[in-house]
Amino acid sequence: MCRPPHVYLGVSSKIVFSEAGGAFVSRTFQSFEYRSFRHWFVANVLAASAQWMQRVAQDWLVLTVLTQNSSFQVGVVTALQFLPILLLSPYAGVVVDRLDRKGIIQVTQTSFGVFGLLLGIMVFTGHAHLWLVYGLAFGGGVAAAFDSPARQAFVSELVPASSITNAVALNSVAFNFARLVGPAISGLMIDWVGEAWVFFVNSGMFLIAAMFTTSIRHKDLVPRRPVPRKKGQLREGLVYLRGRPDLILIIVVVGFASALALNQQLTTAVMATTVFHRGAGQYGMLSALIAVGSFSGALFAARRKLPRLRLVVGSTIALGVVSTILAFTPTYETYGIMCVPTGFAMITMLTSANAAVQTTTAEDVRGRVLALYGMVVMGSTPIGAPFVGWIGQVIDARASIWVGSVSTLIVTIITAAVCMKRWDIHLHVRAGAHPIEIENPNAHYDPYMGN
Repeated sequence: MCRPPHVYLGVSSKIVFSEAGGAFVSRTFQSFEYRSFRHWFVANVLAASAQWMQRVAQDWLVLTVLTQNSSFQVGVVTALQFLPILLLSPYAGVVVDRLDRKGIIQVTQTSFGVFGLLLGIMVFTGHAHLWLVYGLAFGGGVAAAFDSPARQAFVSELVPASSITNAVALNSVAFNFARLVGPAISGLMIDWVGEAWVFFVNSGMFLIAAMFTTSIRHKDLVPRRPVPRKKGQLREGLVYLRGRPDLILIIVVVGFASALALNQQLTTAVMATTVFHRGAGQYGMLSALIAVGSFSGALFAARRKLPRLRLVVGSTIALGVVSTILAFTPTYETYGIMCVPTGFAMITMLTSANAAVQTTTAEDVRGRVLALYGMVVMGSTPIGAPFVGWIGQVIDARASIWVGSVSTLIVTIITAAVCMKRWDIHLHVRAGAHPIEIENPNAHYDPYMGN
């Protein structure tokens, strides 16, 4: 068995100053120095807020209007949202490496807006049906299959290599700020004006996000050379990944957690309605409390210069522990309190995993590797969500949480122990001029690293 690559992430002692006046910029927010990233951050907040508003309204529509509190049907809709990611991600990664990533994101953001507008019209006119929600959820999943790798890989064009880890973490801050406000706004709007107006508003927000993305100037981007079209590019990405057991460990652990322990969108709705007997506003508040923890976790990650493998594994174990406690909380209030550490552990796991994959992958295969990562991490949801929904329906709502969290805890501990022993995976840190250096003398031949 080949040994894993030894990943050296260089540490720079350079102090960051802003372009306007040389004022000190906090390490947490250093990527805001760059105009392109500032515009991208605003676009991300708008698009992610719209996405969370639509998810909450869509789940509530299925759960309370189109069905009689069927958690299984909510699981099916969730699965249809992520199934295209499972099917299309490998090809999407090749497209992201070949084409202009900014253009891909503009198309996907516009598509999300159109899908939201169509669903809003159908709900407003009283013509919404379950099959229509199925179709639009699947269509949104197709757009997401290309949006996710393009969005993640685009970060490397917005800031220099030394700031990628910070930019990835601030992306998570944007996403989790949106997760904080999106569900809360959606829940309140459902109570006040109904689901249709949530879809109308989120459609407009997607279109505004596309405008902000358009405002990013190509001259401000870090130059990259798109990969020329040729045969075997998907296989090249797989070969590269095969020579990186450290990345395989991350993908397996986070992928399993995503399948069974990251279904809060489903489990929170079921707990709110069937266990605590609360309405849409209270459901939105639980989602917002998860986002409070996620937002804090993202800020914590933004201060870290180096992604560490042990942080990925440790935060996944922490997620299993706190989610198990969450499942057995006796009241709505204690459930809400435990949503905060659950969100913190969840986003720490996802952000550290994403940063590790991004910063240690060669630029010319980054889109393909991120797509394969997304295929497992996000594409595992179509497998896990119906199962979790079925558990909630056959046993009870609490079991839909603890079955996944306990399984994640066991699998993570066993997988990490086996992989650490078998592959002797280490993450080494060395100061140097280059932010990323990979050494893997015993791995399979890798045309990108030259070994």
